[in-house]
Order: sequence, then structure tokens, then C-alpha cells
Amino acid sequence: MDRSPEKLVFVAPESAASGNLKSALQDAGYDLAWFAAVHEGLEAVRQPDVGLLLLDASSGVSSASEAIATVRGSAATENVRVILLTGPEAGDRAAGLDLGADDALSAPADPAEVVARVRAQCRALRAEAQLRDRARISDEGQQIAHTAFEALAVTEKMTSDAVSLDRRLKFGVAAVFVAAALMAGIYFLFAHTAHKETVRSNATIARLEGGLMHQQDLIAQVRKLRTKEAGSSNQPASKDELQKKAADLKAKMSTAGSNEVAALQKQLVETNIRLKRIEQNSDAAERLIAQDVPSVCLLHVAVAFNNQKTGQRLRYAGLNSQGEPLQDSDGNPILTLEGRGPEVMLDVFGTGFLVGSGRLLTNRHVAEPWWKNDEIKDLTSQGFQAQISSIHAYFPGEKHGLAAEIQEISQEADLATMRIDDADLRRAALAVDSGPAAAVRGEPVVSVGYATGLAAILARTDEDTAQRILTQSGGNVSDVLDELSRRDLIRPLVTQGHIGDILPGKIVFDAQTTSGGSGGPLFNHQGKVIGVTFAVLTGFGGSNFGIPIRLSQPLLTQ
Repeated sequence: MDRSPEKLVFVAPESAASGNLKSALQDAGYDLAWFAAVHEGLEAVRQPDVGLLLLDASSGVSSASEAIATVRGSAATENVRVILLTGPEAGDRAAGLDLGADDALSAPADPAEVVARVRAQCRALRAEAQLRDRARISDEGQQIAHTAFEALAVTEKMTSDAVSLDRRLKFGVAAVFVAAALMAGIYFLFAHTAHKETVRSNATIARLEGGLMHQQDLIAQVRKLRTKEAGSSNQPASKDELQKKAADLKAKMSTAGSNEVAALQKQLVETNIRLKRIEQNSDAAERLIAQDVPSVCLLHVAVAFNNQKTGQRLRYAGLNSQGEPLQDSDGNPILTLEGRGPEVMLDVFGTGFLVGSGRLLTNRHVAEPWWKNDEIKDLTSQGFQAQISSIHAYFPGEKHGLAAEIQEISQEADLATMRIDDADLRRAALAVDSGPAAAVRGEPVVSVGYATGLAAILARTDEDTAQRILTQSGGNVSDVLDELSRRDLIRPLVTQGHIGDILPGKIVFDAQTTSGGSGGPLFNHQGKVIGVTFAVLTGFGGSNFGIPIRLSQPLLTQ
């Protein structure tokens, strides 16, 4: 019977550290059995569905060597993988590996690292199981071939003994064998090619992140965003700080000598300029939040994949007990065109905003995620066609998403319009400025969008709420978004910055944004849209690109 690598036994004394490890492994979806006594753990390892033993030898478990020897010496447990938690010295890890452990790491171990090590051993278990299956099939094939050759030898002997048999019959028998061999060769060549294409498709889908959301990965991303936001201290000087600095400079000027007054006066002028700029930017951002933010929506685009010849949808072969797709030995999801498994769905997040009654403006690469996407094109070369399954727009304050559909696609710029049913939507279209002086180098701008998509929205909730929403949704992205809408938690991020440069067809600005912010409006200090965010220039001071709004006029006038 094949072992399930998701089931493991943890042997460790009861402590806060072991409690943290238990929680991390259970949160990662593993079926965990914990024992404080080594002999109890060894009894549990003998169960046919256990594939991994995590043994803590760092706090006085002196029988680690005997435990590993017991596991290795039993036919029922010879394929069980062993991870040993040792003392803090490097020599302790080496000793653990010498004892026969498959992996060893020092205690106290980081829970995230332990989960990663467990995941790696589980992948190795699956690979070994697949190799054993292949070896068994190979042995059976050899036995069949041996039997066939014996039968062939008997036939040849009978043929040679039958001297009266017509020679033409012999040639006919030989021709049959040659034809059978040729057909077998063609079949194995076809099977090998099909297998390579399947593996390639599986790897491509894995890179595209599949369609089922991994809850623990998303929660980890949410925690990281919370920590980053809470610890962000590299912000420009606040209004209060600048006002205090100006007052201090004035006080120093009243008592300074004549040779110091000029330098203090220069500092005071610079401080007042910065203070005026912050006041102007703050006023613009406050007006935007009140007036225009409700007209900026989160777009969720679900992309499915059809076979170009048959029209069948690409599906997962099945789900494991944790609700995740079954994986091959390389950790990639197993895909099929048959059965009733969940459809492979790529979830894309972007931003859109109202430009008219029932009309949204966004990027083309949001409306058509396969546009200039090499990985999706790789699937197309394998016989699959990307197809929009659904598009929904989520506005702040709305209790549910609105179905949307693509209306027009620009052939000149990364822009597209969508149509929504806005019968019950009481939102104003955003004012745009498509004039030649709309964007000016050095002028302040405000960016509005749903940067980092779903993770950023969940990061603004508390830990318990985020966990509860994800658990209740069963990992379905649409259900998560519907629940966030019902709780009035969908709101865009508003960031401020300045225009760094004006290029042909591009506006370079430094207001912070990232993936998910694509398609969001870029406002000038007058509160008018002057551009549409479409790219992030990573590694270059947070600079971003926007498409001048004037390039959307051919779409908006249709």
C-alpha cells in the first residue's frame, strides 16, 4: 500500500517549542500525531499510512539512535523518512545524519524551516513511491516479455519440425511479428511524447500558481504585509515635524549673529516650501478619498484553459484531504482533460475606474492576462487556449461584486474598457485631463489602486478575521471576495508622490504601487486623472510607469 506523505508522527517532550512546531505543521495541512514517549511514536510509525517521523533528540532523548535503527530495521517502516532535531552544534547535525536520519537541523528550530524540510521530504517520498511503481511495472513487463519469448521459441520449434509447412506461411508469421514490433515502437514513442507534454503543462501551470488558492501561503503573505506596514519608518517628514522645525529656526534667528542669519534664513525658506507642498498634497489626497475613491474598483479576472482541438477544459486530476491539487513527484499539480476534478483557473487581480455610465477603464494586460505573457503563450504552444471564465468588479461600499465583460481593446496602448451593469451603482465617472499640460515634471500626483490584490485587503483585517474568511471560503477566491465585500473591507490604497519624468507614451512617477495596482488612475494635484498605472520598475527607487490618459481617448469616444 502506498504511503501518504501528508501524515507524519512527531516525537518530542512537551514544551513551548514543540507546541509551536505542532501548530505550524497542522496549519500547513499535515495530519500530525504527537507523542512524548519514543516507544509510543515508534508504534504509530508502523501504521501503513505514515510516511515521515520527526524526532526531537535535543532535550535528552537518548534513544534517538535506537529509534532510527528500529525504523530502518523493520520492513513495515523501511520507507519512512526521518527528520532529527539535534542540539545547537554543527557536529550534532552531522552525528544525526550518521545515525541514519534523512535530514537533521538544530533546535530550537524555526517552524517555517521545519515545515519546508517536511515538505521536501514528502516530495522525495512521492518520487520514491513513483519509482517503485515504475520498477514494479518494469518487472511485470519483463515477465510478460519472457513468457512471450518462450512462447515464440516453442512456436519456432514447432514450425521447424513441421517440414511440410509452406514457406510463405513462415514469411507471413515473420511479417506479423515485424508489424507488431513496429506498432509497439510507435506506441511507446507516442506515449513518451505525450508524457513529456503533460509534464511540461504541469510545470507551466505550477508557475502560473494554478487556480486553487493555497491558504497558508496567502496567510504568510498577509502577515508579511502587516509587519512591513507596521515597521515602515522611512516616511518623509510629517507636517508637524516641519512646523516645529520652522519654529525652531525662527527662534534661532532671533538670537543668532549676523553671520549665521543668512544660513538660517535659507533653511527656513526650504522648510516652508516643503511644508507648503505637504499641505497641498494632503489636501489633494483628502479630496480624492472622499470624492473619487468610491469609483475605483478591484477587478478579479478568472482565466480557464481549453483544449484547442476538443474544447475540453483543463482540470486537476483530483484533490487531497487538505483540498489541494494532487501533485507529481516534482511537486507540480497533475492535470487532465477528463474526469470531474476542479477546473484549472488562473486568478488575476487588477484595478479599474469609472469613465462613464457602466464603463470601466483598465489595462489590456488585466482584461486579457495572456497578452504579452510568455508563460501563458507556452501553454498555447502545447495545445491549450486561454479563455476568460468570468470578470467581477468590486467597488468600495458595495456588498457584492458586479459582473463585467470586455468592451474594447486598444491596439496602440496597454488599455481596455469594460462594461458593467450599473443599474444600482451610484458612482460618478472620474474627471480626466487629456491636455498636453496635464502631466508636468516635478508636480505632485496621487495613485489609487489595489496593489498586491487580495493579500493587501486581507492584511487590513485582524489575523482571526482573515483566517475565518479563508477557512469558510474553502480557498475559493470568488467566495473570499464576496465575503470581504459583505464586510465592507474592499478599499484601495492611496499613495502620494511626484512625477519624475515625461517620456513618449509614459509618465514616470514615484507614488508607491505594485502588482494589482495595474489599471489604477493617476491623479494630478487638481484631482483629475492624467494617467493609468501599467508597470512597476523594480529595483529603481520604486519608480512606476503610467500611460497618459490622452491615449485612451480613441476608446472613450467609441
